[in-house]
Amino acid sequence: MALTFYWYPKCGTCRNAKKWLDEHHLSYEEVHIVEHPPSREQLHELYQKSGLELKKFFNTSGLKYRELGIKDKMKTATEAELLDLLATDGMLIKRPILTDGERVTVGFKEDEYEKTWA
Repeated sequence: MALTFYWYPKCGTCRNAKKWLDEHHLSYEEVHIVEHPPSREQLHELYQKSGLELKKFFNTSGLKYRELGIKDKMKTATEAELLDLLATDGMLIKRPILTDGERVTVGFKEDEYEKTWA
């Protein structure tokens, strides 16, 4: 099971997720989400496979999110517009994202990782 781990090394939640993966001896490819953000197409695929609402892919606690007033844009924007927006800046994307190509988790909750990846 080849895992791809989109993360931001300065993010505490990402570091906790990485620690969990290492403690469970899972191998993964690290992708720095800011230096190499997923493309619009990759984001669309992750979104489709996650079963989550698209708004769950936004880093709502981030400075960029607030600066750009995305909370208000969410109410009227189309799915395509939101995906385009996400693809513009890795700092807008909630992290970490972990995927094996079929399953996707966004953010880190230990119980969710246990259920999905252990």
